[in-house]
Amino acid sequence: MSGRKKRAAKGKEAWWAFVHLVLAGIVYLAFAVYLYSPHFRRIRDLDNLVVVVLPLAAFGCYVLSRRWVSLFTGSLAAGALYGFGPYVLGLLEYHVAASLLAALIPWLFLPSAFAFKRRFTWLRWPCAILPFAAIFSFFEVCGRIRFFAVPKQARLHADGLIGLLAPLVAAKLGSVGVLIGFYHVPIAAFAIGLAMSVAAKRYAVLTVPIAGLVLGLSRPVLGVSPVMWFTIPAVFFAVAAGVGVQGISIAGARDKKWLLLAASLMAALAIFALLLATKYFQVFLGLAFGYAKLFLEAGKIYSLGAVVIGIIFVITRLKFRASILRQGLLVAVLGLDIFIGARFIIDKML
Repeated sequence: MSGRKKRAAKGKEAWWAFVHLVLAGIVYLAFAVYLYSPHFRRIRDLDNLVVVVLPLAAFGCYVLSRRWVSLFTGSLAAGALYGFGPYVLGLLEYHVAASLLAALIPWLFLPSAFAFKRRFTWLRWPCAILPFAAIFSFFEVCGRIRFFAVPKQARLHADGLIGLLAPLVAAKLGSVGVLIGFYHVPIAAFAIGLAMSVAAKRYAVLTVPIAGLVLGLSRPVLGVSPVMWFTIPAVFFAVAAGVGVQGISIAGARDKKWLLLAASLMAALAIFALLLATKYFQVFLGLAFGYAKLFLEAGKIYSLGAVVIGIIFVITRLKFRASILRQGLLVAVLGLDIFIGARFIIDKML
């Protein structure tokens, strides 16, 4: 390829990257406005900043994911899963400042992810500490001015663990503020993305979310609420799910076993959620009817995820590429999952 053609190809690639960047920002901002539009008159003026905070968090995770995800739909999903995920939305129950801190975390990972590729590579590790330092500094400053955006004693409780599989049920239980769960279908994408990261031997990258998870499950360290440390693994989950979306979209014949495992995981979770729904429907006088309906909804979404991944498995087995069809199916089911979940959590809090 001649030098002119190479420059033209790079220019075209840069142009599409810019278009995708703008499109992602518009999608995130529009979704944030939609989520909060029914509550603008009911909440304080300071709380209206969430319309900026949520897209900021989503956009930061989108940019960060571009380090490992080349597919636009994968990065778009990663940003949405973080900025509009149960964890970041749950922090709004404390104070908008807590969600603002969470929104800045993906941006603080950018130097470690994109800088020092050829020279001074050893600086990546010090840069990876920036998010941890920011969380510590936030609580240090808040302590000095006696502003407690997040109580230091706020920790994950047993009822919050249900958010790992049924975030809407955890939200209804009133544990939104410490909800570390995910939405439903992204669990399959995360499993694929995690497997791909391990296969690529990205062990150094995996140590960062593990450190955040350990700190989040411990007692307060350095005066920081354990709840805020979950920001680190939440970013990792979203990016890994984006990697998984890309993997599912471009999977070849050799990868069909992973698609089958992902579809089986969704089916198993669907059965589990439906069994719980049946159990709660049988509670005396219908006292748990609300929880039963939420488990039923979870079962439906898991089932839909299993069907979509099953269709992609069949497409792969038939050796059809159909990348656009795959992406369309994934975006549709992920978008529906995020839409229903985010809408429910926001309405529950406000």
